[in-house]
Amino acid sequence: MRDLIADLIIKIKNANMAGHETVTLPYSKIGSAVLEVLEKEGYVQGLNKKGKKITKSIEVGLVYEDGKKPRITGVERVSKFSKRVYQKAKEIRSVRSNFGMLVLTTPKGILTDKEARKEKVGGEALFKIW
Repeated sequence: MRDLIADLIIKIKNANMAGHETVTLPYSKIGSAVLEVLEKEGYVQGLNKKGKKITKSIEVGLVYEDGKKPRITGVERVSKFSKRVYQKAKEIRSVRSNFGMLVLTTPKGILTDKEARKEKVGGEALFKIW
């Protein structure tokens, strides 16, 4: 059994650290939703869906600060297949003194930690990114 979210965030981080302009990832609904949140928060840019039916993929443009420094320097998977981690709205804390973010899946969709606190909803903590 593959962890699609862990594969997605690690591939993005590794491509960013290697200095690539874009990275191509296999398409999935949850992966697409996670990438839309990352794009909205400025961690990636330019999502392009390619292919049809079985061979769908997403091409993701990577973001660099000052032209060289990668925007994503670290990721940490919180919830895993072996241990699901759920957080109530009051338990959600900032990541790296608000220099990072926590991505959660909630009844209102995939949200960042700030959005979840604002909406007063909890959910499964997927990963942290900074």
